[in-house]
Order: sequence, then structure tokens, then C-alpha cells
Amino acid sequence: MHQEPQASPIGPMLLTFLAGAAVGAVIVALTTPKSGPELRGDMKDLARRAKRKAGMLADEASGAWDDMKGRTSLAAADLKRGMADAASDLRG
Repeated sequence: MHQEPQASPIGPMLLTFLAGAAVGAVIVALTTPKSGPELRGDMKDLARRAKRKAGMLADEASGAWDDMKGRTSLAAADLKRGMADAASDLRG
């Protein structure tokens, strides 16, 4: 019998960690005494890092989606073959 793979909790945990880290970084950036240009530079850096990490997460999600589609196609083909075999056995 085919056993379905367990969903990995790493994705949601990673997303939660990154969101917490981003919130913490923004709080530190806003509460640290800095001049306007320094603060703006820090905020731009934070935005660039967040954009890069979001892109990495999007790529990971896309790969997971493609993997799921492939597994679903294989499962459908297995089911179709099993049904054809069962129908053949019933006829025989």
C-alpha cells in the first residue's frame, strides 16, 4: 500500500522565524538613535534583504508545488492502471 509523505513543518517554521526576525530588525532600526540618512540606509538594506528572502521562499514554494503536481500525476497514473487491472480481472 502506498503511504502519503508527511508534510514538513520546516516551511511554516522558517516563515515564522523570518517574519519575527524582520519585525525585530525593524524595531531595532527604529529605536536606535541614528541620523536620518543612516536610518534610511538601514531601512533600504532591510528592504533589500527581505525582498531577497521572499524571492528564495517563493522559489522554494514553487519547487514544492511542482513536486506535488508530479506526485499527483504519478498517483493518478497508478490509480488508473490499478482500475484497468481490476476491470480486466473482473472480465476474466
